[in-house]
Amino acid sequence: MARRPSPAAPTGRRDGEASVLAIWVKVRIDPDQRERFLHGIEVDALGSERDEPGCLRFNVLQDAADENTYYFYEVYEDAAAFEAHQRAPHYAVWKAVADTLVGPVEIAQVEPVFPADAAYWAKSPPSE
Repeated sequence: MARRPSPAAPTGRRDGEASVLAIWVKVRIDPDQRERFLHGIEVDALGSERDEPGCLRFNVLQDAADENTYYFYEVYEDAAAFEAHQRAPHYAVWKAVADTLVGPVEIAQVEPVFPADAAYWAKSPPSE
């Protein structure tokens, strides 16, 4: 898998409103490598949310019509947080299983429309 490009800083925010960096990634996997893929992306997604203060969300979704297609929805505080994510140990686990992918990786930088305010995305302490 090619390294994900570093998205540019968000530009769709209103003056004075803090925004976030969000990406939508679509991948297809080799069905014979599903378990390796799922292990690697689980380590990356859970590690990202648990260990990276700048990772606000990392969801992994499976296409309902094609079990070999997956989507990642990732939200970061900013470009620096995304770059830190790419240096994290759990990201290395993901990169080690990138050979499970087939075809091109589709990456779109997206702007949250609602809620767009970065305060919404801020991590809150776990409730007891």
